[in-house]
Amino acid sequence: MKIEKRKVGDITVFDIKGKILAGEGVDELRESINQSVDAAETKILFNFKDVPYLDSTGLGEVVRSYTSVKNRGGVVKIVNLTNKVQDLLSVTKLITVFETFNDENEAIKSFS
Repeated sequence: MKIEKRKVGDITVFDIKGKILAGEGVDELRESINQSVDAAETKILFNFKDVPYLDSTGLGEVVRSYTSVKNRGGVVKIVNLTNKVQDLLSVTKLITVFETFNDENEAIKSFS
């Protein structure tokens, strides 16, 4: 898994590429989110366009990230869910927790 972090105004976008699995990417995601939280970056957008799959550990890390940012007064949103990941979020009912978008510009505007 690879994470590229970029700024769009005051929003931190994480372009995540690859599967988010136990032992493969979860630690990287945790480290990246912790760095952002420590730097007071409270508007986070996960771009899942290139995330074909995440396992229960990966899903747990996404939820932990959401909670960590929210506890600091921030917000996490997700854009470009793949069908498989969207199905997983639907089955686990987490689709009701995360605000999700199909278009990055729309997601960026929603932070205003």
